[in-house]
Amino acid sequence: MKLFYASGASSLAPHILLEESRLQYSVEKVNLDKKTWNGGNYNLINPKSYVPALQTDNGKVLTECAVILEYIAIKAGNNKFIAKYDSSEYWQQRIWLNYIASELHKNFISPFRKGNWLPNTKESKKLVYKRVFPRLKFVDQKLNKQNYLVNNTFSAPDTYLFVMTNWLHRLNFGFTNLDNLKRFDTKMRKRPAVQTILRQEGLPHSLQDES
Repeated sequence: MKLFYASGASSLAPHILLEESRLQYSVEKVNLDKKTWNGGNYNLINPKSYVPALQTDNGKVLTECAVILEYIAIKAGNNKFIAKYDSSEYWQQRIWLNYIASELHKNFISPFRKGNWLPNTKESKKLVYKRVFPRLKFVDQKLNKQNYLVNNTFSAPDTYLFVMTNWLHRLNFGFTNLDNLKRFDTKMRKRPAVQTILRQEGLPHSLQDES
């Protein structure tokens, strides 16, 4: 498998899960500003122009973070990162994958950004925080002193949630009134796979206030 990623983007989630899974994979870094990668025009890989994209063993390309995470989890086998289909645990994991994609990820992406995928002006940061905080608070309450989202056991949705808490760091939003999320973020950063991938990806694209 080949993962197309950009440092610090949502592709961080499948990058971490691939490392956790110990499946064989390679990575290709994408320049999201220029829409290029080492092989040329990234839009020829993913016409949606964003990451992640995953080229599977048969050459097909999957897009959308939640879908890619479930695919990797299934390929890893043994119900380790996603539960057996149609179990109550499986549906809880699917709910979290979709909630993070639609309610958190989408609302972190400001329509008023300048030159970045995340907000980088005072106005856009205020707007994003107003949108995401109630949703983050909901997740914080659901964690209820657990380390992970479902049955207090690490699974695919946790890698996606970590991207969101990592963006809280990047945007300097902090974890005020989000104690459970802060603990989750700290726990995730102690995982060897997370540490490995953060080192490999390096610093994300800087966020500068261009207003």
